Amino acid sequence: MSKTATLKLSGLEPLVATADTNFINIGERTNVTGSAKFLKLIKEDRYEEALSVAREQVEGGAQVLDINMDEGMLDGKAAMVKYLNLLAAEPDIARIPFMIDSSKWEIIEAGLKCLQGKGIVNSISLKNGEAEFIYQASQIKKYGAATVVMAFDESGQADTYQKRIDMCKRSYDILVNVVHFPKEDIIFDPNIFPVATGIDEHNNYAVDFFAATKWIRENLPGAHVSGGVSNVSFSFRGNNHVREAMHSAFLYHAIKAGMDMGIVNPTMLEVYDDIDKTLLEHVEDVLLNRRPDATDRLSELAESLKGVKKDNTKEEEEWRKDSVEERLKHALVKGITEFIDEDTEEARIKYGIPLHVIEGPLMAGMNVVGDLFGSGKMFLPQVVKSARVMKKAVAYLEPYLKSPSLPPQGGGEAE
Repeated sequence: MSKTATLKLSGLEPLVATADTNFINIGERTNVTGSAKFLKLIKEDRYEEALSVAREQVEGGAQVLDINMDEGMLDGKAAMVKYLNLLAAEPDIARIPFMIDSSKWEIIEAGLKCLQGKGIVNSISLKNGEAEFIYQASQIKKYGAATVVMAFDESGQADTYQKRIDMCKRSYDILVNVVHFPKEDIIFDPNIFPVATGIDEHNNYAVDFFAATKWIRENLPGAHVSGGVSNVSFSFRGNNHVREAMHSAFLYHAIKAGMDMGIVNPTMLEVYDDIDKTLLEHVEDVLLNRRPDATDRLSELAESLKGVKKDNTKEEEEWRKDSVEERLKHALVKGITEFIDEDTEEARIKYGIPLHVIEGPLMAGMNVVGDLFGSGKMFLPQVVKSARVMKKAVAYLEPYLKSPSLPPQGGGEAE
């Protein structure tokens, strides 16, 4: 096997290294306020099962875990400490940083005392004035953690472009000049609010977020930008078809503006280029505030899609009729492992030399994945699935690389 092929077998590392963006996915499901399943497990003291939620997030592509225990029926401080200590004993989970998410300082500080390595606090703000902000930032700095800073001051949350940049600039100046907080450890959240609410004042929320993000990255050196992506689609809760499209389209534009991390549910993301073109047009009309009737048009379209689950049967039938090269590419882009053994076997017979399958159609497919990822049209959780398909295909070919005269595995049938 050539060195080039060996280096690229995982299908993931080269993409991350060469992509135009280093967007970080923050897993949101270990949050009692955002996941009914996780809340139930914690309330019932089923912590071992709650660990599986974190594990699924990591396996799904999360690079940071957001952990929140803010619920009225919980002892949030005790729950946070217990869960963090259990996570620390799981090497496959503890290899990524943890974000301690709470509106209560006592929970944040208790969490910071449990962390191994560098953590992230979510969040602090100027809501209660400069004195508290400076104290909390100083403590976070002492613990060596990074922090999310909300665009929020004594007057309330920033809901316009100007308020966003003013509050972030004020916070940045205090952190850098007074607290001497490391610039690279500052993560601004300029507030992602729902759009398409029917209230005219909300129509520019996404546009203002994109513009504020661009301003922060250009004017506040070292600082990062994050946000809770699912907030943008709150008007369409219950309609996952529309919400997935909104999240992917929002991220596509936000990443181009400079957003470099975000709290997302990896299962509610779609490859940007795979979004139905009519739906994408309606979604982007809303996100970019391109026309006065954008909300009405998307709401009307969403109503026709409500309760409709995406039917992949026809698509599956169609792509199975393509050439083996196209089938392998489709499987890699979509992260489909179901047919990979039989398609890899067909390609092995067609190409004759197993290495040519790796360096030919498989790498061609991963190059497409790399292009989509690099252009912000595909996100890391999806790339992780692509990498798994690649690894499975290579694992199938591995015996033939060592002994090309072997008969087909499993009598020639896919496992």
